[in-house]
Amino acid sequence: MTSNAKNFLIFGGIGGIGGALSELLLSQGHRVFVTTTSQSRAQEARVPADHVLVADALESHSIQAAVNTAGTNGLHGMAYCIGTIDLKPLARTSEEDLIRNFQINTVSAFIAIKEAAAKLSQSNGSVVLFSSIAASRGFASHSAIACAKAGLEGMARALAAELAPSVRINLIAPSLTETPLAQGLTQNPKMKEAISGMHPIPRLGEANEMAKAAAFLLSDDSGWMTGQTLHIDGGRFSVEKPR
Repeated sequence: MTSNAKNFLIFGGIGGIGGALSELLLSQGHRVFVTTTSQSRAQEARVPADHVLVADALESHSIQAAVNTAGTNGLHGMAYCIGTIDLKPLARTSEEDLIRNFQINTVSAFIAIKEAAAKLSQSNGSVVLFSSIAASRGFASHSAIACAKAGLEGMARALAAELAPSVRINLIAPSLTETPLAQGLTQNPKMKEAISGMHPIPRLGEANEMAKAAAFLLSDDSGWMTGQTLHIDGGRFSVEKPR
């Protein structure tokens, strides 16, 4: 640990973007706590065993317990890296699907921020949330996830205003990124190639790219940023694909 080591909590910090972020923060000499839904996955974490917290994002008391444990000696930053990729046409999307996506992506992130706000404010801390390009662009079969992520962005901006200047809240909105969560879409080579080709920069995102951006938003280097959404999406949000 360095003398400038900070304490971070990463919800969903094993595998995917959360795992890449936790490894990056560790390499910078910080103390990192991560959550997982299963004790059996704890051995996959790079953090010390007592920094792996079993937490269910659908249970508010579980989120509260994770925040309290990670923040025992203060909390400088928190990232909520838990999400869903639930793609269904309207006819097959149920009310339960909509509620579950909203609960996991938006409500639980809200609870995490609410529980951590006092600890974060003591250290002028930072929060990073993960939205999606689907919150800003209309894609077929994305109604449930688009609703949840758009709600997340609105919530984050409101809380950024409410908690300023002592807590900063920013978001990253990726396009499809190669992670275990996305394997249902990326494991088919033809589908992967087709989706890659939809981007002006014709490939999928990488977990390390998102992790580096998240580490920046958690650091003092982004100290004058709050309420912002970074679109890291191969240009798909704002650039027309060359013909």
